[in-house]
Amino acid sequence: MAIGNTLESKIAYRIKRSKACVFLREDFSDIGGYDQIGRVLRTLTQKGLIKSLGYGVYARMRKSQVTGNYIPEKPLPELARELLQKMKIQIAESSAEKLYNTGKTSQVPTGTVIAVKSRIVRRIGYNGRYISFEQVS
Repeated sequence: MAIGNTLESKIAYRIKRSKACVFLREDFSDIGGYDQIGRVLRTLTQKGLIKSLGYGVYARMRKSQVTGNYIPEKPLPELARELLQKMKIQIAESSAEKLYNTGKTSQVPTGTVIAVKSRIVRRIGYNGRYISFEQVS
């Protein structure tokens, strides 16, 4: 998609060229107003370029070679970690990861529980799978 004069083409170009896979609505505030950006992101979601992971959070999509459906470029735990890094929230080792790494259990952590050092209220997920946050000090 070439750079055009429309807000949709500018945002789509920025999403495709970015190294990041997760985007916040605020990432596009320099090229349009809050409502305009919301409408464009909704349109790009309907077209399959991005998927909403939560309030104001979007992930870039790609077409699956197996099913032909659009899926996120990275697994959900990686997307959540990228989002938390972008939001400058410190990530720690969860209690399940600690137990596994010390050898106290052979149960491999799923990665759907992420330990954070500050309070987070967001709900991040898609297709019925969500990330849980565990607050640690």
